[in-house]
Amino acid sequence: MKRIVCMAAAALAVSCGAEAEFDAQGSFEATEVVVSAEAAGRILWFDAEEGTAVEPGVTIGQIDTLQLDLQRRQLEAQQAALLASRPDIRAQAAALREQIAKQERELARVQNLLRDGAATTKQRDDIEAQIRILQSQLSATLSSLDKSTVTIDGNAAVVEAQIAALDDRIARCRIAPPVAGVVLAKYAEAGELAAVGKPLLKVADLEHLYLRAYFTSEQLTAIRIGDRVTVTADFGGDQRYDYEGRIAWISPESEFTPKTIQTRNSRANLVYAAKIAVRNDGRLKIGLAGEVRLHDGSH
Repeated sequence: MKRIVCMAAAALAVSCGAEAEFDAQGSFEATEVVVSAEAAGRILWFDAEEGTAVEPGVTIGQIDTLQLDLQRRQLEAQQAALLASRPDIRAQAAALREQIAKQERELARVQNLLRDGAATTKQRDDIEAQIRILQSQLSATLSSLDKSTVTIDGNAAVVEAQIAALDDRIARCRIAPPVAGVVLAKYAEAGELAAVGKPLLKVADLEHLYLRAYFTSEQLTAIRIGDRVTVTADFGGDQRYDYEGRIAWISPESEFTPKTIQTRNSRANLVYAAKIAVRNDGRLKIGLAGEVRLHDGSH
């Protein structure tokens, strides 16, 4: 779950009636992600503290999977039993094929005797009838064995799908942030019970911040997404640092000017929010006040 959190910026001091030295003003914000539990159970361990950096996909905690592991073992045993019950078609058909081959050899012998007058046509007909019976039995046996195999394989596939579903549930017991960032808050500890959807920690990308600044309608014609601007961070006193920024988003709707924000036109009641991407050198903090100066010919 992502959301952009913007903390109110402290008002920058500008003498009454003096022309502002900035084009827009706002405060820094970061993209935050609340990592929630995807499984229910007791948290076995949870190695995440506020202020520590985390990487995407790296395990930082684990929810108990004992019952799921036991269910998986049961399914594996069930699957093994099913596969072991698959009929050996070649072995079971071999006896009938051998009988057919034996009767075919006997038929050839009788036909030779029949040409010499040493056998009767009834003997030949009886053998041919026996061969047809055996061939019919072989076809029926193969059909039955094939159906049994298909049924067993189908049941085994169902168990395989159940195992895959369990594996997914087991994987969801692993606590891992989906993005890189810094832990802002931790909402659970090892030993506590987790429920599906319960927030576990909040992570923010502090390397890439945004300054949410506000422009008047008259200024909209001078800015476009992608424009480079200069962002000045106000740390209080004489501590002010400039950063290169790029306009990443401009709101399509106007809003009333926030009380903590000053604009170049102090009479402007409606402003348009814009997000300016800034790479953090480690000094910028969420909620810190900042100013924007546009570049001439920034388009």
